[in-house]
Amino acid sequence: MQTDRSSAAPTLLYARPGIVVTAERFTVGRTSWPVADITQLRTARGPHDRLAVRAVAVSAALIASVGLLLGFTGGLERLTAGAYLTLGAVGLLPLLLVLVGDRWRPPAHELWGRVRGAEVLLFSSDDERQFGQVTRALRRAREGARRADPPGAGPWRPTR
Repeated sequence: MQTDRSSAAPTLLYARPGIVVTAERFTVGRTSWPVADITQLRTARGPHDRLAVRAVAVSAALIASVGLLLGFTGGLERLTAGAYLTLGAVGLLPLLLVLVGDRWRPPAHELWGRVRGAEVLLFSSDDERQFGQVTRALRRAREGARRADPPGAGPWRPTR
């Protein structure tokens, strides 16, 4: 007995408020794409937080200007060993700001893909767990689209 799959409800792979992944469609907010049209999935990290980038740039510029000022005025020759250690520690401040900034406000995880030839940001989240779940659900839907079977469909058995 043959079943009509077109009348059946789509296979739900992931559903949270604003995000739905079925065997046929991927929906984020008000934007929806047919799964069969999505190709070349890749993940990336988004840009760093703008405030953290600015803090690193300003601190690096200030440290460089103090170093240049001391170098041109001859102040480096009169510094003690403790002052050199302090300058070295202050020189590491931009690196520390980068590490702290990425810990407090990490870059978002991004899911990119090609839809009808154009590269599109499909999904972005700062929650690593949710991002992984959505990515896995979309990859399962893509595998089903390549096989022309919805994910979750049982193995094929001949009719007798």
